[in-house]
Amino acid sequence: MPAKMSALRATRILQTIAGHGWRSHSSKPAQSAHVGKPGAGFSFELTDEQKEFQATARKFALEEIIPVAAQYDRTGEYPLPLIKRAWELGLINSHIPESCGGLGLGSFEACLITEELAYGCTGVQTAIEANSLGQMPVIIAGNEQQQKKYLGRMTEEPMMCAYCVTEPGAGSDVAGIKTKAEKKGDEYIINGQKMWITNGGKANWYFLLARTNPDPNVPASKAFTGFIVEADSPGIQVGRKEINMGQRCSDTRGIVFEDVRVPKENVLIAEGAGFKIAMGAFDKTRPPVAAGAVGLAKRALDEATKYALERKTFGKPIVEHQAVSFLLAEMAMKVELARMAYQRAAWEVDVGRRNTYYASIAKAFAGDIANQVATDAVQIFGGNGFNTEYPVEKLMRDAKIYQIYEGTAQIQRMIIAREHVGKFKA
Repeated sequence: MPAKMSALRATRILQTIAGHGWRSHSSKPAQSAHVGKPGAGFSFELTDEQKEFQATARKFALEEIIPVAAQYDRTGEYPLPLIKRAWELGLINSHIPESCGGLGLGSFEACLITEELAYGCTGVQTAIEANSLGQMPVIIAGNEQQQKKYLGRMTEEPMMCAYCVTEPGAGSDVAGIKTKAEKKGDEYIINGQKMWITNGGKANWYFLLARTNPDPNVPASKAFTGFIVEADSPGIQVGRKEINMGQRCSDTRGIVFEDVRVPKENVLIAEGAGFKIAMGAFDKTRPPVAAGAVGLAKRALDEATKYALERKTFGKPIVEHQAVSFLLAEMAMKVELARMAYQRAAWEVDVGRRNTYYASIAKAFAGDIANQVATDAVQIFGGNGFNTEYPVEKLMRDAKIYQIYEGTAQIQRMIIAREHVGKFKA
């Protein structure tokens, strides 16, 4: 990073620390941060630093995201001012390694931040989290030069990237991808179409998965290659912004690649390694997605609880009716358990263990309970809950995608079953 940019970033971080009471932005591995003293065993206590990150994200969500979330939902406008502010506060790209100018935080810390941002608006949070998904293949598989070039630039100014894997005919069936890359000399020529790409129209660069071996009998683990593609490359056509059911301020588009030339230096690891890289990224990003679902569910629970304390029927607040109080109790149970699930999945990442089983449990359970809790919140609000003047109808619309993106609820169950049964076959 140029000296001037390093100085600017140092100044920005110091200003952030001063403004929010942070003592430091530690880049130490998270595994030592929340397991207690050596020999102390299991601990639910967050470190002071983790509490500070959490408090900063919460303050940002309450004071800056929530007041404008409904407007962004109505207009579908991309929340660039909020993304810039999150970048200034160190709440975006927190996992980029210190060697690339990032903070190098662990998955656990990233999840704490994500839950708070999602509490404010999951559309905003998804735009931010899509950066993590796009970057993760480069973090886990990029060489030093690739990391410094593509991750480093994201620490110098607010910019986005995207994960280009899904296609019109290949969502859950990743092995069904049709986009192909043909090597010619020192370049690859890419042709194909991607769909439902978050940040597709805002990204500076893409992680792209394409088939490099045309033989249909070659297993997926060897047939695909992962590329880093500059978004302004000739031959890239970005489609219109899709108008979705929820999370409307998130930028979702189709992208066409027509004879796009990518230098061989932009291949991650080697030809044929792409499928494993793409799947490996999900193990790292599913815990934050689960954390986002928990943030939404917590918001729904809080809104429903406040309403139940104020709304009166039959001469008393509805919270005093057992039917309502029991519903709130069920909602609270689901939020607490889903939070524990994503924290376990994140902790497994930070201690260096394969977390596929826990990541899928967290993602599946949190996605399901987000929908259940948001629906129950609408029920507690009654007719008001069906109206756009109240916040819970947006939460209900926003929740659905958590059962779909980054692996559907059904795909997660397939993974969980495979991992569970595999333990008995080993």
